[in-house]
Amino acid sequence: MGTFAFLVLAALLIGSALAVVLHPNPVKSAMALVATLFLLAIVFVLLGAHMIAVLQIIVYTGAIMVLFLFVIMLLNLGDEEVPTEWPRVVLRGLAGMAGALMALQLVRLVAGAPLGRMVDAPEGYGGALMVARSLFTDYVLPFELTGLLLLVAVIGPVVLAQRRGR
Repeated sequence: MGTFAFLVLAALLIGSALAVVLHPNPVKSAMALVATLFLLAIVFVLLGAHMIAVLQIIVYTGAIMVLFLFVIMLLNLGDEEVPTEWPRVVLRGLAGMAGALMALQLVRLVAGAPLGRMVDAPEGYGGALMVARSLFTDYVLPFELTGLLLLVAVIGPVVLAQRRGR
């Protein structure tokens, strides 16, 4: 049951992640990102990391996505053409090459991974104490920088929207 559930979730995750990248409507793309983050929380539940799954839903699927939707709605992105000096064909070609390179790296990573016996997670894995200890000791700087990045991500579109209104 565990392997089958993981494979089904992996297929759903890949489908929803592709919808995030490929959908032309930014609001529907953001909704696909909500589905992706929710499915990832289910994977964490299957791994026994219930605290991380709850944080995934509350923080990312809830707060961050509300922020993203606020920015999308504030910018009022419609069907307007984005001005660029590069032809669309060149940009799609570059994106395709970058995607192919990433896929090649992923295949190399998976092919080189050692196959062996599954081991159990350490005691307290994914629990509140273990997550808090690692978050506020080893990863405190990336944690704070992420908060700063999110603040800039909100302020930037507000400034852009004010310039547009003038």
